[in-house]
Amino acid sequence: MLPLFSSVVHAVSDAVGPIVLAAADAPPEDSLDTEGLAEWLRGFFGPLFLVIVSVVAIFFLFTREITRFVQFVLLAIFIGIVFYVPQIIEVTATALARAVGVPVE
Repeated sequence: MLPLFSSVVHAVSDAVGPIVLAAADAPPEDSLDTEGLAEWLRGFFGPLFLVIVSVVAIFFLFTREITRFVQFVLLAIFIGIVFYVPQIIEVTATALARAVGVPVE
């Protein structure tokens, strides 16, 4: 029974293989256009991020939790830099790799 099963699997893979490869080579007609997606997301979530940061910062100031306020502001600045300047991650990683001595292209 096992040789029969393996011959069926080979027959199906031989028949379906060229069809799958031909479909993979052709670009889909209704593919998603993701150009500008990052800019759109930044434009949508950027103001929302600033509003949330402002509300939480004001809450910490009114409750007189200065230590938490400073920690939150520093974290918000770090997240804002990563959010608004995403190239900083690549630049930092390249600089760290060169500092350690890893060859970078």
